[in-house]
Amino acid sequence: MFRRVISLAAVGAAAIAMIGTPNVAHAAPVSGAIFTTDASGVPVNLNIYSAKEDVYLNGGPGINAPDDAAGLPDGTYSYQVTDPSGKTLLSTDPVACRQVTVSGGVFQAVVPADGCEHASGVDGEDGGATVQLFPFADTPNNGGVYKVWVTPTSQLDCTAPGNKHCFVPRYSKVDNFKVRDSRIVEIDTRFWAPGASTPMDGKQALWTDTVGATNVKYSEYNPAILAFHEAHVEAAEQGTHKITVSDQDGCAIESVRTPTGSLITPSGGTVTVPVAVKNHAAGDKTYFVDVYCR
Repeated sequence: MFRRVISLAAVGAAAIAMIGTPNVAHAAPVSGAIFTTDASGVPVNLNIYSAKEDVYLNGGPGINAPDDAAGLPDGTYSYQVTDPSGKTLLSTDPVACRQVTVSGGVFQAVVPADGCEHASGVDGEDGGATVQLFPFADTPNNGGVYKVWVTPTSQLDCTAPGNKHCFVPRYSKVDNFKVRDSRIVEIDTRFWAPGASTPMDGKQALWTDTVGATNVKYSEYNPAILAFHEAHVEAAEQGTHKITVSDQDGCAIESVRTPTGSLITPSGGTVTVPVAVKNHAAGDKTYFVDVYCR
């Protein structure tokens, strides 16, 4: 996806702006999903890690996605770690050191960068690469939340309104995680078939975070990571998030119950639910979005 070869010395704000500006104006949001795992691609319980060095980035269709789900488009991507608002850049090395290639919907390899490229592992399920996020500084967030961003390198744009260190929310995939902070604040979306006592797995929910970046989550059953038939957004930061659900195989939406108890009916087969996450510094909180299917 590069229009030219860029040296380490050349990758500054001005260079990034020149790379991204020609393509961003009419670019569509990126398909697929990202998520944090350990080096071997195994999800970590509640996205809470013991050390910063343990956090690896992974990409693809999404955990528990159906077989026909799309992964990330082929190309070269850049990534960064920030606080939840995106205002504070926590990654401590140049963006040229933080790049990865995607082929066939999954990460393939880090981009060589004169030795500053990040360590990588191998996903034991799909054989793709996992990429270590370290080095990054401690988050200033009082809930202990970090946000990882992934954007096509060609769409980095330091001049775009609302960009976060040249990463434009509209064209970015994000995921949240914590390090050594056990407080649980999550948004869980459940999909219910008529008369069922257990929610359905493999159903898609689109999460839009508080700055307008997105990621795709799928409902799953995995007791090892405390996933009980929900599409999880872990380590949700304070502020207003959105969960968007649409008609999909096995679920034509009849109505959606919000975390406040209101019922919303779909318009054109889609419902967007605002989720106002409060400051839960003193304890745990789960916000449930329940989707009732016909």
